[in-house]
Order: sequence, then structure tokens, then C-alpha cells
Amino acid sequence: MYPVNEIFYSLQGEGFNTGTPSVFIRLSGCNLRCAFCDTDHQNHIMMSAPNIVEEVMRYPGAPLIVLTGGEPALHIDDALIKALKLTGKTIAIETNGTLPLPDGIDWVTLSPKTSFPGGTTQPCVITSCDELKVVYTGQDLSQYDRFKTKHRFLQPCYVDDPEQRLTGLQATVKAVLENPTWRLSLQTHRTIGIK
Repeated sequence: MYPVNEIFYSLQGEGFNTGTPSVFIRLSGCNLRCAFCDTDHQNHIMMSAPNIVEEVMRYPGAPLIVLTGGEPALHIDDALIKALKLTGKTIAIETNGTLPLPDGIDWVTLSPKTSFPGGTTQPCVITSCDELKVVYTGQDLSQYDRFKTKHRFLQPCYVDDPEQRLTGLQATVKAVLENPTWRLSLQTHRTIGIK
């Protein structure tokens, strides 16, 4: 059984797969405590792997499943990945990298939280990924040099205040221009008003 916060169909709003129709499986619980987290970890229902697959298949045309959280690596296992593989969809995960992952995941988005409260207490054990997506708040980017990846994204930290949001965006654009091995990632789902 898995603590499912929600399963929903939308467009991937950030990173390499931006714009891709996706079924999101948001799991509750995390081993870090980031101030900007948008998940209500108390809100979940326990679901079996077959129940999760049944819900995912309500969207047969979606090419991508995104395991997210919280930290999905706290809960996923070989049985769930094997069940999701039967859907024929690509399986992606968004992880903070502090826990090992089961085999069979097709796309790993690593988003280390080492520069945020809670993040420094648990180092990344994952050092290779498909994309590295860093929430940028002005930290030294050299700390991410050790990660092996084809795609590096900097994403401004979302805040409610429009002036602070613009300041963060401008700082992130400047950082990408000064460090051209990185690309800008925006939370387009927030911009266009979708989940």
C-alpha cells in the first residue's frame, strides 16, 4: 500500500519534459523539510499498486507518469514500478536524491535540496540522473558539479510576493547567463494556471 496524496492529469510544467501530457502520482511524506514545499503531507489515502494503475489508466493517451511528492523514494518499490510498467507509459520520478531508487524508472529528475533548511542533514546518494533541476536562491553552483547528467536546469524559487518572485527570476536568469551549461526552467503550470 502506498500513501497517495493525489493522482491527476495535467501538463508537466517544468524541466526537460515541460508541456508533456502526464499523469502525476503525488505521494505524501518527505525526509526533508523545505519551506517552499507545496504538498500537504497529512492528506493522503492508502492505495494498492493495482488501484494506482487503474487510476493512471483513466488517461490512456498520456505518455508520461510522474512520481512526485514529497519524496516518492520513501514509498516506491519494485512492485509498484513493475505494475506501472504494464501501462506502457514512460515512468519519471522527481526526487531529492537522498534515497536509492528501484530499477525500471525511465527518467530521473534529481532536485537536490542541500542549500535549504533540512537538506544539509541528508546528502544525495544519487549522483547520476537524466536531468538535474535546482531551485535557485543564489547558492554556489559548483556544489552540483559532481552530478553526472545531460541536462542542468536552474529554476527560480516560487514565492507568493510578485516583487520577490521577479527578483528571484532575474537572479536566476543572470546565473544561467553566467553559467551557460545550465538552462532556465520555469514553473509554467503556475503561469498558465493549471495544476
